[in-house]
Amino acid sequence: MSSAQSFRSSVRWLFVGSTGNQILGFLFGIVLTRLLAPEHFGVLLTTQVFTGFAGFLAGGGMGQALIRSKEATADDYRSVFTLQLGIGTAIYTFFFALAPAFSVWYENPIYTDLLRVSALSFIIRPFVNLPTTLLHRGMKFNTIALFNLGILIVTNVLSVIMAFAGMGVWALVLGGLIGSLVSVVVLQAITGWRPGFTRDFSRAKHLAQYGALTSATDIIFYLRQQASTAILSSTLGAAAVGLYNKGESLAKMPHAFVTGSVYHVLFRAIAAEQDNLDRCRYLLFRSVGLLAVYLTPLYILLFWVSDPLVGFVYGEKWLESAQVIAIICLAWPALLIDNMAGAVLGAQNWLHYELPVQIGALALTAVAVYVGQHYGIEGVAAAIVLVFYLSSIVMFWLAAKCLRARVQELVRALRPALLLNIPLLIISGGLYRLLTGTGGQLDLTGAIVLTGVSGLAYGLAFLFAPIESLATEQARYRGLITALVRRMRGA
Repeated sequence: MSSAQSFRSSVRWLFVGSTGNQILGFLFGIVLTRLLAPEHFGVLLTTQVFTGFAGFLAGGGMGQALIRSKEATADDYRSVFTLQLGIGTAIYTFFFALAPAFSVWYENPIYTDLLRVSALSFIIRPFVNLPTTLLHRGMKFNTIALFNLGILIVTNVLSVIMAFAGMGVWALVLGGLIGSLVSVVVLQAITGWRPGFTRDFSRAKHLAQYGALTSATDIIFYLRQQASTAILSSTLGAAAVGLYNKGESLAKMPHAFVTGSVYHVLFRAIAAEQDNLDRCRYLLFRSVGLLAVYLTPLYILLFWVSDPLVGFVYGEKWLESAQVIAIICLAWPALLIDNMAGAVLGAQNWLHYELPVQIGALALTAVAVYVGQHYGIEGVAAAIVLVFYLSSIVMFWLAAKCLRARVQELVRALRPALLLNIPLLIISGGLYRLLTGTGGQLDLTGAIVLTGVSGLAYGLAFLFAPIESLATEQARYRGLITALVRRMRGA
């Protein structure tokens, strides 16, 4: 199999896994939002601000360092496991002792037990992280995809059963914890990896140096993501946190479907080709161009149909999150460029340049959320979008400098997406006005009509528009459609 075919196959498997995870998570999420109240999600999210932050310290970025490393020995794995288990135990002890103070701060006694139980995951994580790293290094993305789907099903089925039994927020916490324990057993069976301890950490120094930068960058990026939760929970309350988070997560769903999958493969591919800048530039801009072609139409359609979609899927009590979805959709180009640039900087060990960018973006995010919350959750979403664009500009500048690339190459990569999606924006916008009239709102039937007509128009344009850089993609899909039609006729 050629490197291009291997790259495509890896992306395909990660896409299947990511898409399956997102679809199943979305469906289970519908059930859970019907059974639980926004306050339940808000309480959990508030807790996760702190446990999620500590999670990056527990990993220390050394798993990512093992993936990037040209060679990784059994001693390296033992060193990383010993360090991660020690750090995880220390973090659990910290949260166990400090949990009562969180209850006092948020004036809710549930946080004491909730934090103590949730923090058990830090002791379990090393038993999951190391075998998962083995799979990533071997680029066994098919195994990773199937494993993640299985664990997602187990975790969410348990959560739904407990939510139906009236366990409230505990349904979410215990479901995730039991899922982690199941992961330990399954991963050890798949990989054959067994925990090993060592007192010699000399071999871990080169991993720790890269891992420290990775961990620091991840922490700052995580704090950027959680700034809205932390500020809104103390100003507008848990319900606003739940509504905002639901809208933001749904708006980012197409991004999570595909871009996250491409990130992992791009990171590993560029790490393997670190010295071949021509190849690295090709991988970056080809990834950006294709992602823009495939995902931009989804964001255009989601922008128009957010209101009826939320009403139908989540119910009337979640309608306020629809405006958050529409606003976050506008950030899609920035999310794409920021994510792909991050893969380049991580693979080329330029994290020491990325870290100041993330720190600056964190400060801007905190200010933006603080100002935006005076205008409700819609104001917070608009402020976050602005920060996304500022961050993506700087991130691309760094990636371009690293690979000696030019802005013209980015424009050339995005040209097919622009040629296809500008007409789509005009068509879908015209249909929206036609279906809603003056001052009206789009209903579910109108959303289906708009999506169907616009999707058909985009599909035809994608297949037959004379765009040279898409010729290979067009031929592949036309061939698949032709084969499908012949098979149907034969049947």
